[in-house]
Amino acid sequence: MPIASGRKKVRTTSPKKKRRSPSAASLDRLIAEALVDAYGEAEQRIAFYTMLKDHLAMPFTTEVLGIEVTVRRVDLTDDEQIVAVCTRGRLRRAIPILALPLPDPPPAGAEWIDAYRRWVRGAVGEGAR
Repeated sequence: MPIASGRKKVRTTSPKKKRRSPSAASLDRLIAEALVDAYGEAEQRIAFYTMLKDHLAMPFTTEVLGIEVTVRRVDLTDDEQIVAVCTRGRLRRAIPILALPLPDPPPAGAEWIDAYRRWVRGAVGEGAR
């Protein structure tokens, strides 16, 4: 788009901001929200799967072992592991959500992955697990 001096307007971008992790308190609130009606570890894992399915913006791209992949959806395996279903061309692979590297900036809803990781590590506030 020309401007008065005849030069084209150039869009500049600000430098990349480092991804800021949610606070422990905000992750504990998400964990409490996910587990409000879930009893036992199996129900709690399913509750996190539901939150991820409902809140994580998909598809999104990320890099796995230096290769760009597209995360199409999350799934729950027969052994109750939450996985990200990733594709590259015609190839498809399920990667445990605990091992999935997130892009910078992360997709909307990525705080639910952080909350799930915190819950699995057992690092939640007293009584949350």
